[in-house]
Amino acid sequence: MTEPTTTERRTPGSPVEHGGRIDTPARDALGQPIAAVLEAIRQRQRFLLTSHCRPDGDAVGSLLALWMTLNAMGKQAEMQLYDPVPVIYRTLPAAEQIRRCAGLAHGFEADAVIFLECDSVERSRLQGLEDTFLINIDHHTSGNPFASVNWIDTRASAVAEMVYRLAVAAKVTVTPAMATCLYTALLSDTGSFCYEGTDAGTFALARDLVDMGATPARIAEDLYFSNPLSKMRLLGAALTTLQREGSVAWLWVTHDDMVRLGASDEDSLGIVNYAIGISGVEVAVFLREMADRRIRVSLRSKSTVRVTPVAEQFGGGGHENASGCTMDGPIDAATDRILDAVRRHLHLHAAAGEA
Repeated sequence: MTEPTTTERRTPGSPVEHGGRIDTPARDALGQPIAAVLEAIRQRQRFLLTSHCRPDGDAVGSLLALWMTLNAMGKQAEMQLYDPVPVIYRTLPAAEQIRRCAGLAHGFEADAVIFLECDSVERSRLQGLEDTFLINIDHHTSGNPFASVNWIDTRASAVAEMVYRLAVAAKVTVTPAMATCLYTALLSDTGSFCYEGTDAGTFALARDLVDMGATPARIAEDLYFSNPLSKMRLLGAALTTLQREGSVAWLWVTHDDMVRLGASDEDSLGIVNYAIGISGVEVAVFLREMADRRIRVSLRSKSTVRVTPVAEQFGGGGHENASGCTMDGPIDAATDRILDAVRRHLHLHAAAGEA
């Protein structure tokens, strides 16, 4: 995902010309939390940008676009994550600038730390940030106002949408590189525009980003058609465990499977989608046993069934139709606990629908 060769640069105007929800930059800039975020940025010079551990496409793409936005505003910024950038996002423009580190980078004293998609400082797993001015930008329903300045918009389909709106409010020119990062984030966090919450505003933003230089075919190829062989082998192992009970399907892999197949953690991303893709299945669960024998759980759902409340029972969270959590092992016990929670949740959902 190198920067497109076009020399075109466009300063975004009001996206209302395309219709949809993203006519909000002007409104936000007139008193909504985005104004407080923008003012906090303008008053400071040096920023550390970070996101949650196990970063996904929205975390990485939005982080890069925000870094470019701050650079365009004449600010100094460093990007830092606890875990490595997944392979499929390493071709994004400037991805090599993201540092992997557990604490503040030596020699860089930040005036503020900006968190993307985090419900707490701990979600980033970075150390030594508590005494710094904190800015929190999030779109999850599980978002918490933990920072000095908080901008939480659960209407946004991805945090990329919020970063875009911030660039609009700051009157920053969106380059093809920025558009590529933001489109990648939007595409990945909406499940290729499949999740609930994807609406006309989402597609209006996608259209703007394409107009600004994002190339959908190239980005889709990098995200969906560049998988390592180890991922395909891990998928095969997971599918042999596939089970179904009514509207619930689940599958899993053990740590021994991961080692035997030479699979990385990121090879497990997206496996849950094969279970939710079954006709008649409303909730899908994928469990992955980690090296410490804890269990990473991915949840997906269709239509009006929300899986966030299930994930939150175990200290997790996420989107209404795509959430996750980490549980204690062994994997059989974790499977029983998460399925019991899913069954109770579906029972309550059905009862509410009948009321």
